[in-house]
Amino acid sequence: MAIHVKRAFKYRFYPTDAQAAELSRTFGCVRKVYNMALAARTEAWARQERVNYNATSAMLAAWKKTEELAFLNEVSSVPLQQALRHLQGAFTNFFAKRAKYPRFKSKKKSRASAEYTSSAFRFRDGRVTLAKMTEPLDIVWSRPLPEGSTPSTVTVSRDAAGRWFVSMLCDDPAVQPLPATDTAVGIDVGLDHLLTLSTGEKVANPRHERRDRARLAKAQRDHARKAKGSANRAKAGRRVAKIHARIADRRRDGLHKLTTRLVRENQTLVIEDLTVRNMVKNHMLARAISDAAWAEFRTMLEYKAAWYGRDVVAVDRFFPSSKLCSHCGTLQVGMLLNVRTWTCDCGTTHDRDVNAAQNLLAAGLAVTACGAGVRPQRRTPGGQSATKQETQRREP
Repeated sequence: MAIHVKRAFKYRFYPTDAQAAELSRTFGCVRKVYNMALAARTEAWARQERVNYNATSAMLAAWKKTEELAFLNEVSSVPLQQALRHLQGAFTNFFAKRAKYPRFKSKKKSRASAEYTSSAFRFRDGRVTLAKMTEPLDIVWSRPLPEGSTPSTVTVSRDAAGRWFVSMLCDDPAVQPLPATDTAVGIDVGLDHLLTLSTGEKVANPRHERRDRARLAKAQRDHARKAKGSANRAKAGRRVAKIHARIADRRRDGLHKLTTRLVRENQTLVIEDLTVRNMVKNHMLARAISDAAWAEFRTMLEYKAAWYGRDVVAVDRFFPSSKLCSHCGTLQVGMLLNVRTWTCDCGTTHDRDVNAAQNLLAAGLAVTACGAGVRPQRRTPGGQSATKQETQRREP
């Protein structure tokens, strides 16, 4: 059965001075409208009133008629309306308990972007011209769009390093389910190795941030020495942002290649349901966990699996995959993080990470077979609790 996948294609582009000025004004107006609408909805929420997208759209029309906010008429109205739709989506996720309460956009910290729908741009002969502009964008076409596809939306953004990007959302008919296979793999994420597979393969952790840590630290020191508000401080800030962008680009590229390979080779992929945002509260490991980008890895794995007809199974985060013997099922007690190999009472010697991946695979296959949830194993196969059994072994 044919499926239609919407896929974003992102390209670098180089705006003229006039285009850069127009887009910068648009970014500012989008941020202003979003924040004003959020403030209005927050005040209404305090009065126990509900304000929806239609109400904020009417507010926007009224704001444009005031002398104070007349500058909103100088940019395309479509990105402003899209900002209100994004705010509506944020509140929908909040009420569904999928996200926290929406936050105000910051000029310095928030991503500068504007979304244009088909009524606000022209795509002709491979050239994109946005509303309020006379010239097409100078796009670096690093790869072609799908043949015969026309963008439904165009999102323009500028990152902290000053680079400009355009993202086009298109139907991609090339994305079709892959032939089904009977292969399955358990995936254990880590820091010594980025991934350990149930097959025994270990994927090295590239540690992208560590490779540029000295350069980044020097750039951050230079930035801190500059006077606040000065042009030199802004230049130093862009140098810091460029190093961060270089690290993020390398990390994203590596994760894309890795997740694509895993999805192509396996029908079922079993991972652990980790709460990374809680794990990074450990200040001893936060930097290394953030550099490993486990959450980004999972996101890529899940959407690519959906594209290609694969299954991703997430095992309960409290499942003791590292402490459970994959040979006899005995649960070990009190295993420290620095223990990388251990021997079970049955005589089997385990590599901690490979054993964890094999246990995740077995648990994930059990879920797919019977639909049962994977919960922590509190008892050993013999019926006694592991804690009680350990106590008995220690008694003279």
